Amino acid sequence: MIIQQFYDKGLAHASYAIIRTGKMIVIDPARNPQPYYDLAAQHDANIVGVIETHPHADFISSHLEIHKATGAVIYCSKLTGATYPHETFDDGDIIQLNDIKLKAINTPGHSPDSICILLKDEEGKETAIFTGDTLFVGDVGRPDLRENVGNITAKKEELAKQMYQSTRHKLMTLPKSVVVYPAHGPGSLCGKNISPDLQSTIGRELLENYALQLMDELTFVKTLTTDQPFTPKYFEYDVELNKTGAPAFQQSVDEVTKIEANIQLVDGITIIDSRPKNMFRSGHLKGAINLQDGEKFETWLGSILQPTEQFYLIAENAATTKILIEKAAKIGYENNIAATLQSPSNATERLPDLYLEDFNANADNYTIIDVRNQGEVNEGKVFKTAISIPLPQLRERINEIPTEKPIVIHCAAGYRSAAATSIVAAQIKTVPVYDLGEVIKEYFVHE
Repeated sequence: MIIQQFYDKGLAHASYAIIRTGKMIVIDPARNPQPYYDLAAQHDANIVGVIETHPHADFISSHLEIHKATGAVIYCSKLTGATYPHETFDDGDIIQLNDIKLKAINTPGHSPDSICILLKDEEGKETAIFTGDTLFVGDVGRPDLRENVGNITAKKEELAKQMYQSTRHKLMTLPKSVVVYPAHGPGSLCGKNISPDLQSTIGRELLENYALQLMDELTFVKTLTTDQPFTPKYFEYDVELNKTGAPAFQQSVDEVTKIEANIQLVDGITIIDSRPKNMFRSGHLKGAINLQDGEKFETWLGSILQPTEQFYLIAENAATTKILIEKAAKIGYENNIAATLQSPSNATERLPDLYLEDFNANADNYTIIDVRNQGEVNEGKVFKTAISIPLPQLRERINEIPTEKPIVIHCAAGYRSAAATSIVAAQIKTVPVYDLGEVIKEYFVHE
């Protein structure tokens, strides 16, 4: 038996393939199915099944594409309300993969339709469990993403109660030796305290996971519903798209229009400029947002832009363009790209440089905007007078920024403040807008 984990660091997403004597089942596949096809070919295996632990909010799955390409059966809970061809897979249902078994366990909590998959080896031993977004290493799935979307909606408090029951009665009773394979690792927005480790055991989680410690249901609900990360704009959209199934990955990304750099762009369409911020600062198109290519590009793209919002995508070169289209596709945004273009020479807008000595000596002469997430701000402000507006909310809250003094924007490391500065500078023209950038790290050191 082979268990192969595939890990996408950008979205902190883990998917899995299980191979047994020439047959393969994929669990929670990413948008691009090619790695699963490659693994199947490497082991001369046929993909016979795809299991969805729930309709994912944070990425687009390739379950439907794999089904169409290979004939693999898609399995999911009957509660999902899936409109793609599938077989239901709920409490007690078994998938026989030659001489090993995959057993469904309904574990509502992160979503009403969540399942986990218990693997029994050829000797009938409970060996591993694929927990989706129910149980992570060091955490459990957040319960607040299905209040307004999905086949079944539920308030976060109700889902938190269900998570309490699912963990106590279905997961914590498993043998301590059972290996835990979650759908997410550190940095995922589907949990708040996920460990850097990408697998664990039931025994370890019983000892170390804060959510599995002895507490009553009321305490658990309060703990789980407090201090969860922000919710990107694209999450609800992805739940619905995963319920129906996305178009084929390669065809969809290949259809994105590419245009010459200096063609006149259509007014009113958002411009995302992914070039390094030094290039952006020295010359960019009017109104462009500097969302730099980086490890979390797709998360911030789906946090700043609405799921139906068209945008132009500017990249430094053809190779980066290809990468960023594929990143956009991971969250289902590739069809929103009006066109891509590379480093336009008619980009003449510039951003001013901050005179740091004056800022340090006279910080009160500036309006300081902190675009970190609320949880980060709650741990302590860097500047007492700073106004907190998290980056995902900034475009909608520009009018809250005073314009009597020059504006300085900061985050925790410089990536978000570059994007935020471009957003604010495009809207506020009466005073200079400065990016504190990476210098902010020095202020944290001296706190």
